[in-house]
Amino acid sequence: MKPFNTHIFKSVATALLLISNLNFSSAEVKPASIFTDHMVLQQQTDVAIWGWANNNSLVTLTSSWNKKKYTVKTDETGKWKLKIATPKAGGPYEITISDGKNITLKDILIGEVWFCGGQSNMEMPMKGFRSQPILGSNETILKSANSQIRLYTVPRSSVAVRQDNSKPSDWKVANPESVADFSASAYYFGKLLSEMLGVPIGLINDSFGGSSVQAWMSPESLNSFPEVKIPAKTDVIKVASRTPTTLYNGMLFPVIGYGIKGAIWYQGESNRIESDKYEDLFPAMVKDWRNVWGMGEFPFYYVQIAPFGYLKPEQIATAGKTNSAYIRDAQRKSLLKIPNSGMAVLMDVGESYNIHPANKEKVGHRLAYLALNKTYGMKGFGYASPDYESMSISDGTVAIKFSNAPNGLTAFGKTLELFEVAGADKVFHPANAVIKGTEVIVSAAAVPVPVAVRYAFKDFVIGDLFGTDGLPVSSFRTDDW
Repeated sequence: MKPFNTHIFKSVATALLLISNLNFSSAEVKPASIFTDHMVLQQQTDVAIWGWANNNSLVTLTSSWNKKKYTVKTDETGKWKLKIATPKAGGPYEITISDGKNITLKDILIGEVWFCGGQSNMEMPMKGFRSQPILGSNETILKSANSQIRLYTVPRSSVAVRQDNSKPSDWKVANPESVADFSASAYYFGKLLSEMLGVPIGLINDSFGGSSVQAWMSPESLNSFPEVKIPAKTDVIKVASRTPTTLYNGMLFPVIGYGIKGAIWYQGESNRIESDKYEDLFPAMVKDWRNVWGMGEFPFYYVQIAPFGYLKPEQIATAGKTNSAYIRDAQRKSLLKIPNSGMAVLMDVGESYNIHPANKEKVGHRLAYLALNKTYGMKGFGYASPDYESMSISDGTVAIKFSNAPNGLTAFGKTLELFEVAGADKVFHPANAVIKGTEVIVSAAAVPVPVAVRYAFKDFVIGDLFGTDGLPVSSFRTDDW
């Protein structure tokens, strides 16, 4: 028999002790990544908080605003989840979580929380992308210090397997450094809400540049779309931003259930060439989110993508439905399919040379107008763009009627040049267009018997029709050709 090697014994013992310590520390009570110091919780509701600890152990959560204790038992995997009642807006407060060892989350505010999702135009930070600026951002960043606005960014993650937790990130108090790196569209939205509501505002930025709507949808919601290929768990994700379900798995599912007031959304560019499908996919995504969030039909306000020169000049004549006006029209029609929704129109801010318009203040403010009126009940100001409602034809003239134009329409002294009329031959011709109250009267000598009208239905165009509040009319078509 060989002599006992005490050196090996000590090495093995040390290794086992290290493993034991690692297992112990990994099982210590901890909240999910989205629950950190400086966070904002939705006011006057029951908000969910969850995390992990040792399996089958008791976890106690104590909220400082009412000194109330909440207790829950972890499941066999160590996960725990409970709901706590929040008061009216205020703070700062603390939350202590304990399974025998305490963790305290500090500087928590109670207020209004909004989820902010989409692709690069939502992701675009206040400092801008490289060589792509945000109009007026430098002074906005300079003046951004505000302890009542808190910012959270969900880190990028594209995976084929649904994740319980997102990658680590921290809630940050608004100041020049944190705002410079945060979504400009979301920040302008939150800043105006803060000014008008006078309560703490929490913004969750969950966006990924270049992403398709399919990437943000669950496998269950895509069952109605058999043409969409859902990756298997073992598949390699070749296109991180456009593989169906992968962003839902890695970035959305881990934060679903966090208490929010509503959501804002800026996406669609990546689905430009499948406008017919998007008209069904997008409402299905919203319905799915609302179902899994378990908060009913929470407000959902979204941005219609801005006009941009996707097409080369030689492609325009034969572009068909790759003309981005079709995806804008799909977004416009989605208003009728998504309850409790609103759409911010950007027909006046597009840039032919840049898919990321520099004027993000108008984006954020137009989303905020919708929220301030439709969610918070403020009145007396314009909040929604005029929208095509109906048309009537008489003696070669078409009267186009618009909704959301209580004070009429305007071209701000310019001639309307973006209307077209077609007859039964489906060939569109430039039209004469004159504003008459909440209608536009359209005719074309080349079309004595008009059948259909289109407005600003180009890949890139700067709109020339507005409500008197300055909100632009969306491009639209009366046909379905």
